Amino acid sequence: MAVSILGLDKNKTDKLTKELNNLLANFQVYYQNVRGLHWNIKGKNFFELHLKFEELYTDAQEKVDLIAERILTLQGTPLHTFEDYQSQASVPIGKNISNDEEAVSLVVNSLTELLKIERVILDLSDEAEDEGTNSMMSDFISEQEKTLWMMNAWLG
Repeated sequence: MAVSILGLDKNKTDKLTKELNNLLANFQVYYQNVRGLHWNIKGKNFFELHLKFEELYTDAQEKVDLIAERILTLQGTPLHTFEDYQSQASVPIGKNISNDEEAVSLVVNSLTELLKIERVILDLSDEAEDEGTNSMMSDFISEQEKTLWMMNAWLG
């Protein structure tokens, strides 16, 4: 068994870095989506949602950095081109969305997709005995589940 610098099975960490790069690509698309929602939202819920979308894109920006740094820690190379992000991402792309319900629905659909990927990584990191990645995914999942609940509550 080949061992990484962290003392983990290299084959297992290679699988993890592949999935983390998938998550990175999806988070970059999600980040750009909520950034666009922040800029383009209109209507009676403008003030409320403008602030919420700023909170979400700031959080996404931090998570993008954490994911990329985790990939590097596992001796991988993080994706870093828009071409890579678009070719790998499964998060829906939102364009010119200004309606409040459509905007919140995009966030709900995006978070649902991110959670699927994070749960795969959670299982893989458990199998690899990679506590660092496992802990990061647990934190992401619990935060996003709460946000998903709140967004669904907003939608009614």
